[in-house]
Amino acid sequence: MKRDPGLYDWWPYVDRPKIRWPNGARVAFWVAPNIEFYELDPPGNPSRTPWPRGLPDVHAYSHRDYGNRVGHWRMMEAMDKHGVRGSVSLSVAMCQHHPEIIGECVERNWEFFSHGIYNTRYSYGMDEAQERAIIEDSIRTVKDATGQRIAGWLAPALTHTERTMDLLAEYGILYTCDLFQDDHPQPIKVKQGRLISMPYSLEINDVIVYNSYLASPRAYGDMIRRQFDTLYEEGAESGTVMCIPLHAYLVGHPHRVKPFEEALAYITSFEDVWVTTAREIAEYYYANCYDTVVADVARRQATNRLPEGLETEASR
Repeated sequence: MKRDPGLYDWWPYVDRPKIRWPNGARVAFWVAPNIEFYELDPPGNPSRTPWPRGLPDVHAYSHRDYGNRVGHWRMMEAMDKHGVRGSVSLSVAMCQHHPEIIGECVERNWEFFSHGIYNTRYSYGMDEAQERAIIEDSIRTVKDATGQRIAGWLAPALTHTERTMDLLAEYGILYTCDLFQDDHPQPIKVKQGRLISMPYSLEINDVIVYNSYLASPRAYGDMIRRQFDTLYEEGAESGTVMCIPLHAYLVGHPHRVKPFEEALAYITSFEDVWVTTAREIAEYYYANCYDTVVADVARRQATNRLPEGLETEASR
């Protein structure tokens, strides 16, 4: 039985090669609105059910539909006020279901990356042909609707197969948001090509904060600022990445949007913050950091590697 997914090497946070973001920014800051479509009665998957109650779950469906009907516009207005473009984690079927929302994002020069076709269809149990079809459909659909070629991936409902990362690299995807192991981008082990993990926080994801932590909107705004303060302080030594993942059906409610907007005002008031998109972070990282990091990881692994045939108790 595997004890580790083997997707990346252990790489301690201290003494890494220094990351220098454009114009000396301490933090590369991006916001990831999840623009999703939840099917009322999706195809079944034996590994997971899409709704907590029986089908059709009209209550849960309409709660999420609020985001596309109302909440998205409030969230977008708050981001507009502070010059923050979104990197959209997109259920690509939204291009057919609600092209008006896609058009508003295109008008603002937001980035789009794939969150699968629907967030109610899971990768569990897919064969290679099925998974390739999902990736190809995502690339084609977003290109047709927006003119963009997707650079990033967040698996639908965070579901994967053992081949997902290899396929992403094969198709030229630059980054994945599916790993939560670091506050810096990090190269991912793939069979061919290149792929990096992009920091995408579960801890300040509004789904986790509101549905799991049961935090108040004021507490959420405070959490965002605390997250930023620490990453900003550490960014004086080496540039960090901060992401705020959002869902309009949560943050877009009237009592929740203002604390979020106030947190954006706080972060964007700092001059040495790069307010950007995930694609721009990835492209800069590949051009300026990737090779140095790969060499540093290899050096550390060679230094710490056990002699051949020797195992510790923990490695067995």
